[in-house]
Amino acid sequence: MTRTLAAGAVVAVALVGTATGAWAQGLITMQKLSAPLANELVGETVAICAQKGYAVTAVVADLDGVRQALLRGNGAPIHTLDNAFYKAYSAASLTLGRKEDSTKAVAERMAKNPPTTVPQTPLPNVTYAVGGVTIMVGGKAIGALGVSGAPGGQFDDECARAAIAKIQERMK
Repeated sequence: MTRTLAAGAVVAVALVGTATGAWAQGLITMQKLSAPLANELVGETVAICAQKGYAVTAVVADLDGVRQALLRGNGAPIHTLDNAFYKAYSAASLTLGRKEDSTKAVAERMAKNPPTTVPQTPLPNVTYAVGGVTIMVGGKAIGALGVSGAPGGQFDDECARAAIAKIQERMK
């Protein structure tokens, strides 16, 4: 029995040892916005919404769901702090598997599905509210921008997309 277990362990180590690239090294590389660019993005978002008369909060989250930058615009209600984060967190986590670009796309997909396939158990920090936009570079998600406070999620989404477009060329 001991020899069988030892032989199995040798086979397992041999299989793991055949991995290549980052797995072989035990490291992965993740791209995300630099702190200055993340701060600029939330600033642009709040400014774009303010020009339209919306007092919002904007949050950038990386793919691990960690807040990189946050800005609460003048007069933005207190609940927008959490809601903007939930939108960013959801866009960063829910859109990856299906190559969707926003919480809007997730909500539209879920609305088309039968009720029995829509998750009934709430997940921490997850919302299906419109206003979370995935930040993409070269077709790959690197994080998300969540916006809350405009008089409707579609306006939060528009502000987020306009701000991302302003910095898109510098995300390299």
